[in-house]
Amino acid sequence: MAPLSISPDHPVVVLTGAGISKESGLSTFRDKDGIWSSVRIEDVATPEAFQRNPDAVHDFYNKRRRLLTEQHVEPNAAHYALVKLELAWPGGILVVTQNVDSLHEQAGSQNLIHMHGRHREARCNACDHVVAWKGDMSTEDVCEGCGERGGLRPNVVWFGETPMDMDLIEEALLGCGLFVSIGTSGNVYPAAGFVELVRKTHARAVELNLEPSQGAARFDITRYGPATEVVPAFVDDLIASLE
Repeated sequence: MAPLSISPDHPVVVLTGAGISKESGLSTFRDKDGIWSSVRIEDVATPEAFQRNPDAVHDFYNKRRRLLTEQHVEPNAAHYALVKLELAWPGGILVVTQNVDSLHEQAGSQNLIHMHGRHREARCNACDHVVAWKGDMSTEDVCEGCGERGGLRPNVVWFGETPMDMDLIEEALLGCGLFVSIGTSGNVYPAAGFVELVRKTHARAVELNLEPSQGAARFDITRYGPATEVVPAFVDDLIASLE
């Protein structure tokens, strides 16, 4: 790996997308055979879709939630490598994930932001109360916060909604010494713009991906291949630079 000239005291921010979970058995969204190739976004992933046909939206997310359990989806080597980096890097590491699965938590990541929410949580449209949720969800469910029936929805960010914790994410990006993008397509904003934000500072930017993203030219270093190979190798190189 080319020298990064990163002080160990500088924080690292890692952005992860569907590519890091693909090798755990979860489908990506934007590949040619991904989820959005067979399901219309407008039917299942917008506030308007939930207003129009909440049963169809619940059915889509119930199937996704069941998949995590029935297929015994587990973290892979890339998830565990980021935990290894979190334990070793003196300046600290923040993982910002676009994924709504819980594989980072299962692997042991502690400093984590789910900018697109979590599959296994429900949020009430009436009072914004959030609660852990592992089973199916329906319009018959009652919010334990306000008692409203029919307003519970998956606690995920739909198209047209603002991602979560953007203020914290922007602050971390502007203060980091290294930004690493893993398994993202580079065409979904605001995450696709993170590398541009980092380039306004003296931070370095690295892309680890199966293939070049749309924004690959903006990164200082790029490595391509399966996440379970390129992420552990990069983490080992970065930790070795501490010696």
